[in-house]
Amino acid sequence: MAVLIAGSAVRTCLGAGAETFDGLLRGVCGVSPLRYGDSGRLNVAYGYHAELAGEPFRAGRLLAECLKEAVAQSGLDTADTVDTADTVDTVDTAARRVAVLVGTGLRELSAVERLALTGEPVSAGRLDFADVVAETLPDATYVTTIVNACSAGGHVLALAQDMLELGECDAVVVAAADAMTRSMLAMVGRVAETPTERVRPFDRERTGVLLGEGAAALVVVPESWDGPVLGRVAATGLSCDAHHATAPDIEGIARAMSDAYTRADRAPSDVDVVVAHATGTALNDPVECEALRKVVLGGGGNPLVTAVKGSTGHTSGSAALVNVDVALRIFASGEVPAVAGLTDPLDEGIGLRLVIGDTVAARPELVQVDSFGFGGVNAVTLLERV
Repeated sequence: MAVLIAGSAVRTCLGAGAETFDGLLRGVCGVSPLRYGDSGRLNVAYGYHAELAGEPFRAGRLLAECLKEAVAQSGLDTADTVDTADTVDTVDTAARRVAVLVGTGLRELSAVERLALTGEPVSAGRLDFADVVAETLPDATYVTTIVNACSAGGHVLALAQDMLELGECDAVVVAAADAMTRSMLAMVGRVAETPTERVRPFDRERTGVLLGEGAAALVVVPESWDGPVLGRVAATGLSCDAHHATAPDIEGIARAMSDAYTRADRAPSDVDVVVAHATGTALNDPVECEALRKVVLGGGGNPLVTAVKGSTGHTSGSAALVNVDVALRIFASGEVPAVAGLTDPLDEGIGLRLVIGDTVAARPELVQVDSFGFGGVNAVTLLERV
């Protein structure tokens, strides 16, 4: 059963959703010198930082902003009961059963790192964003945090669709968030020969990934919803190939893509745009290109292919929902942004309609959104125009 998206909000290094999409259209790169940790020891000199004061609990603060904005935009709460300055404190659970699903790769890991380094205590409830949801949506009837690497947002979106189809709730607030942590920065630095200066998705001269801080939230409702609608979730295909701890697998990714088309009862020849995962790493980009060639081009499709991480960095657990927000704005604007940082495509990209240089005007009816995570957890969502 398809479901509708009634509200969407994101935060990235470029700002809120409108600012982020405007930055994508202009080809802006949000990279800046690394603000946390010892860049020499980490072998990481740059990052895509959100504009927040202070270091503690950055993921949770970004998440709170997105939850408030998405719920207010959806009209899930009524205009006379919303307090957008502090909390959305009157989601009417007497009339609606509202679940909240939060996806993340790292949770508030930076707080644990501070505990290890300084002894500064942190409550367990703050690590999984329980405090953020309780303060922002206190009347939500069901709250779960799912840690599932860089496809976490896609997995919670799939779960939301299942919950609505089964009638377990009347609306689901799907969210995701991640921020800088020294542990993740250290891992990024260990796989780069020299510090990467920016993310260059699908480019022959790409030098690896950089972290981007980000959060996103969607309000997902059944098709009987009579409020505002931004798009329709036709289906999300999932796979867990367990091919390798960090290396992607063409077959595993292809299974997620094929699963999405099967669940949606659509054909790859129907898709107009792909918002790719595209991390700018040595392994992801060629594997994603080969999977797209196998499933989408092999199925008769010839979509435009764009990606956001050249502008925003890799927003980890929130990457899937950031891509969904971009897809919704492509529906609304009729503009497909070019891939920032891409000038000379890799060999595996030959035959794909990568958007390079200038924005392309289009009126897509079906958009594919990719997200892939460590361990082979893959999620591919198909979105339809409404």
